[in-house]
Amino acid sequence: MKNFVVFLLLMFFFSACSDKNEPQNDKITSDIEEKSSKNNFGIILHGGAGTILKKNMSDSLEAAYQEVLERAIQTGHGILVNDGTSLEAIAATIKIMEDSPLFNAGKGAVFTHHETNELDASVMVGNTQDAGAISGVTRVKNPIDLAIKVMTHSPHVMLSGEGAEQFASEQGIQLVDPSYFYTENRFQSLKRIKNSEKTQLDHDGKTASIDPFIKDSKFGTVGAAALDKHGNLNRWDDQ
Repeated sequence: MKNFVVFLLLMFFFSACSDKNEPQNDKITSDIEEKSSKNNFGIILHGGAGTILKKNMSDSLEAAYQEVLERAIQTGHGILVNDGTSLEAIAATIKIMEDSPLFNAGKGAVFTHHETNELDASVMVGNTQDAGAISGVTRVKNPIDLAIKVMTHSPHVMLSGEGAEQFASEQGIQLVDPSYFYTENRFQSLKRIKNSEKTQLDHDGKTASIDPFIKDSKFGTVGAAALDKHGNLNRWDDQ
């Protein structure tokens, strides 16, 4: 009988301890989950869909690409670490690549057959499913800025050409002379294509020429995607 009473007392003690600690345990679990969710963020990028031939990639050129890519992704990552939004992170990341002559975006954009630079860009926001895009602009220094403005300050999803540039001017987006986008490397690439007999028909029946220096025709872009601490996912493409 005595042993049975002791057993009941012990059961009551453990039951009381368990009940008393349940709210605290729930709080600890909640804190861990909250901390884990806040640390669940990241950013990825790519510097283009083309492939530079190994024989044309010198050590110094490869180092230059790596330096810009690292600076771009570190910039975006720093914004996310400091509770910035994924939209802010990808905008800052992409602008670094747009400002570099190395990438087929912004300053380094390829030439059209008519020796002009026409820029496209698009952005998508995961949590709201909003999107913005621009195409065929020739004077917008950073196309990402304009695509975001289309998404946030217009009833449209996409603007093109002169209409897009007029909207850019109204929104205070920086415009530059088209000559800003000229780079000797891209111009020489166009000349190689024009002088080359390596052409192929694309699905529209037009010609898509292949630069022998870089295995790319018309599909080269830069892009980034980011997830912020608030669980918002954003994606960006620039061409």
